[in-house]
Parts: sequence; C-alpha cells; structure tokens
Amino acid sequence: MSQLETKCVQAGYEPANGEPRVVPVIQSTTYKYSSVEEVGDLFDLKTDGYFYTRLANPTCAALENKMAALEGGVGALYTSSGQAASLFAVLNLASAGDRIVSSANIYGGTLNLFNVTLRKLGIDVDFVDINNFAALEKAIVPGTKAVFAETIANPALTVADIEKIAAIAHDHGIPLIIDNTFATPVICRPIEWGADIVVHSTSKYSDGHAVALGGIIVDGGTFDWKANGYKGLSEPDESYHGLSYTEVFGKAAFIVKARVQLMRDLGSAPAPMNAFLTNLGMETLHLRMERHCENALRVARFLKAEKSVVSIKYPALEGDADYDRAAKYLGGKGSGVITFELASREKAIAFMNALKLAKIVVHVADVRTGVLHPASSTHRQLTDRQLIEAGIHPGTIRLSVGIENAEDIIADLKQALKAAD
Repeated sequence: MSQLETKCVQAGYEPANGEPRVVPVIQSTTYKYSSVEEVGDLFDLKTDGYFYTRLANPTCAALENKMAALEGGVGALYTSSGQAASLFAVLNLASAGDRIVSSANIYGGTLNLFNVTLRKLGIDVDFVDINNFAALEKAIVPGTKAVFAETIANPALTVADIEKIAAIAHDHGIPLIIDNTFATPVICRPIEWGADIVVHSTSKYSDGHAVALGGIIVDGGTFDWKANGYKGLSEPDESYHGLSYTEVFGKAAFIVKARVQLMRDLGSAPAPMNAFLTNLGMETLHLRMERHCENALRVARFLKAEKSVVSIKYPALEGDADYDRAAKYLGGKGSGVITFELASREKAIAFMNALKLAKIVVHVADVRTGVLHPASSTHRQLTDRQLIEAGIHPGTIRLSVGIENAEDIIADLKQALKAAD
C-alpha cells in the first residue's frame, strides 16, 4: 500500500487466514514458549517475539507498525504518554554531561521536562528561537547531542523550518528530533524534510477521542550513529553481552535500543487497550484532520474579522507570519488549534464562561471543540507581567476546533464574544 489514506486504515496489521479482521486486544502480560532455548534467544535479541508486555505486545506492535508506515520510518516504540516518548528520545542519545538544543516555543510539559528534570539528570538544555538559524548555530557546542523542535508549536503555533534546521543539525553531526503531534503524518512527514526522529503524543489527534493516553517514537533510520560518535548506539552494550546496536540492527539501531534498554529499565509501558483505542482512532485520522483543518480555517477567518479580537495566530490564515512555512511543510493546512487574544483577562474569562457548544477543558486535539485560558490554568502561577514575558497575554485563549458543523462552532463563539463585551 502506498497511499496515506490506505495506510491509516490498514497498515500495521495483516490478519492471516482465519484470524480477526480487526486488530485484537492481547490483554496479557505473558507469553508461552516450548523450550528454554527459544526464550534465551529472545533475551539475547537473536529472534523477534514477545515475552513480557513491558517490552512488546502484539496490539501495541500493530500501532507501532502503522505509525512507522505513516511517518516513513524503520520502526517505532509506543509509550505510556507523549512525555515518555520525548524523554526516551532524548535519553537514548544524551546522558549526564551532555546537552541538547530545544526550541523555546514548545509544549509547557515538555519545557518543564527539559528545563527541570533533564537538568536534574545532568543533561543541560539550551533554548532558542528555532527559526533563528544564527542562534541555533551558536547554541550547538561540543557535547550537544540533539536538536528538538515541534512541527507546529504548542501553543505558539509557529511552524518549524524543518529542512533548514535539519541541515544545521547535520552539519554539526547531530540528529533532529521533531514532535509532530499537532501536524500528524497526514499534514506533515518530518522525515521527508530531514528529521531523524519523530515523536507524538498519541493522546491528541492520533487517538482523536480523548480516551487513551499514549506516546510514540518513530526512527527514521536516516542518521549514521557510528560515524557521528554516538557510542551508546555503536559500542558494546554489556547488559546485552557486548552487543552493538548499529552492527546488529543497522538503520533500526536507535529504536531497538530505546525499547530493549530504556523501556526495559524505565518501564513506561502502554496498556494494550490504549493501543487498540488509538489504532481505532487512527483509522479515521485522514478524514478527521481534513475536517479539523477546514473548520479551523473558517473559524480563524471569523475571529480575524471580529473587532473584539485583539490578535489571532493560525498558520494557515492569510497574512499569518508562518503562512509561507505552512504552505511548504503543511500543504497549506494549519491543523485544528487556534490561539487568539481578547483585550483582558476578564473578557477572556467572560467569553469562555459564556460558551455552550465549546467546553472548557485542559486538552486539545480531539473531535470536540474545546477552549483553555492559559493564564487561569497551565500558566496560573505567573503574574500578568511574567505571562507577557512568556509570550502569553492575560487575554490569550487556546481554541481547539473540533469536527462539529463549522456554523454551529462559529455561532457559539459569536454569542460568547457578544456576552463578553
């Protein structure tokens, strides 16, 4: 199968004669074998198979195979959350004394992960404007192991210039990790633009129904780890009898190491039922993203024309600062999230409290329209001055546009804006 729509529906699982047509839920931690030797070969990584669901499970594998096919990678690892996927992607490359460079405009949870927890582990992080190429070049120093960015930043909604960022990273002999959560492979496939590793919070558009936490890492198989001095991937791993991942697994070295070393030791294993639900959601991903993008553009145009809206950010909107990059990398689409600003905190709160169809939720990217006021929730600890310094106005609202009828969404926004005047 070559077309993305077909991969959404059928990639990752091929039933044999008499097997279930739908991916089954293998709700088992344990797998039976006929001989001690067979189990020994599994532990020595000489053969493929399942022996404990922390490392691999058939239902999770179907989802991994589907996402790898959609992103164009050589393999994938499903994790218990998007946070775990981002953490594993970095820890697979960097350890105490190393550094990474990250976009400053990333999801707040990832920002805290990098700025607080990674530093506690001895990994330093340099935050930059990822599209400021001079700043990016300057931030890459000896000991830098990766560059990290989001295709569409959450919640800034800036679009990363993936091709140029990848070229800079590769000139310095380091890989580019891209969080593709908001774009999804339906809108952008970062590996095609030079990214080496792709991560997702599958809890968002991949699931699409707000029912299953999860994350995933996709290995592009494009980076030469040995030639660029990544000893953890190329030199013998004594915990696997001196095995070298690059020698034994070639282009899949990164993703195999993430599974058999990090998942083995850190145990951020996903539930098979969550894999089943996420796979079910991904079967309609191509259809849902089309409607999310269509609705969001109509809503963005409506908001831009409203006098009470101080500013609006949506990359596919005509005149947006990222419009050209959205045309190049996103096919002119902008996904389903819009950020806009009202004149004050009070007006933003009044607007949100007046909504009927759209609901106030601490989540984005599912089929239902939802809103979040960062100053009252995710950034509640900051003063108004600190909010502005962080690029968030007290009147900023994040709107996740669902797949309901666009006229109903706009009517709800219109009456809430009127109530907030």
